[in-house]
Amino acid sequence: MTTAHMQIMLNDQPFEVEIAITAAMLLQQLNRHQPGTALAINQVIIPRADWETCQLREGDNILLFQAIAGG
Repeated sequence: MTTAHMQIMLNDQPFEVEIAITAAMLLQQLNRHQPGTALAINQVIIPRADWETCQLREGDNILLFQAIAGG
């Protein structure tokens, strides 16, 4: 049995992921689930508390970046 895939944009690059993947699953797959990582989907920042339940969809534009504290 093969797994269905979909295309998203990840940091402006085409990227293929499994259908029904969550933001948290994507970050674990990329080994980017560390403190300070921030995530935006279609230019909306997603709170870390919502990553487990946030389903990605075909064509989503994902931006991953390191949040930097400063002042």
